[in-house]
Amino acid sequence: MQESRLFKILYCLLRQGHVSAPELAKELEVSVRTIYRDIDALSGAGIPVFTETGRNGGIYLMDDFILDRTILSSEEKQEILSALQGISIAPDIEDSGILRKLSSLFQMQSDTWLEVDYTRWGDKSSDKIKFDSLKSAILQRRCVKISYTSSHAQTTERIIHPLKLLYKGRAWYLKAYCTKRQEFRLFKLNRILCLEVLNEIFPYCSFPETDEDSPVAYEQQVTLCFPSEMAYRVYDEFSPEQVTLQDDDTLLVCAKMPVDDWLVGFLLSFGPNVTVLSPTDLKNDLAEWARLTYEKVKDSAANSHLTRHPQE
Repeated sequence: MQESRLFKILYCLLRQGHVSAPELAKELEVSVRTIYRDIDALSGAGIPVFTETGRNGGIYLMDDFILDRTILSSEEKQEILSALQGISIAPDIEDSGILRKLSSLFQMQSDTWLEVDYTRWGDKSSDKIKFDSLKSAILQRRCVKISYTSSHAQTTERIIHPLKLLYKGRAWYLKAYCTKRQEFRLFKLNRILCLEVLNEIFPYCSFPETDEDSPVAYEQQVTLCFPSEMAYRVYDEFSPEQVTLQDDDTLLVCAKMPVDDWLVGFLLSFGPNVTVLSPTDLKNDLAEWARLTYEKVKDSAANSHLTRHPQE
């Protein structure tokens, strides 16, 4: 109990600079005599805490007590505070007091030039709950039951072993082992409709590296070609280093991407304004899904025509 109170006194002095014994006694709900005994204990432990009498006196720490004992520069401290303040997707960072405690420890404000919010526009609560649940499941290595919608508009339930959260290409993904498919998979967080963290613990494993020699690599080299009028979308999705402007003004894109159902759906969003040069399997998959889409739209149009012109 006393150790906890000593820490609170030290934290209060770091935060406020100096404080009177009656103020500390009121905040900690103890007597002034107890506060002075605690100050003696801190001093005896080597903490440079002093008392000063008089109207402007009080209890205070020696200037730069913490700063003289840290290996972090002022710039590094500010970067740490800015990083924590900017990641507003992480639930309860401010509520937990991390920023407040580090601000006192570093003796500087947590103002930042950057604000980051990975949640979608509108109601943020569901994204934060999902993120927090997955974070806990990863740290505790607990299985998760999810309802997931693929790029083929198929919703399935499956049990996964969540391994790591990944932010890439303006979207959150979950690296996990899927017990249904018996393989490592990437799941887009926005497509996880609901999830339940289970009590079952899964054994530790690491997501496979994505080098080209790995037989389970989920990324492959993809080569695409776009007409010049699609430049606005191409540079939205790809970095300039991945894009080459060719002599005929078309845009050649070479990038490593996960070759899966998501990529097919992504490329279909360009309509006829994309040509897949490689890999061949992706080219065939895109052609097949384009054919199925055409057939569905054609049948829908025919049925719509019959509805508008019923038989007299």
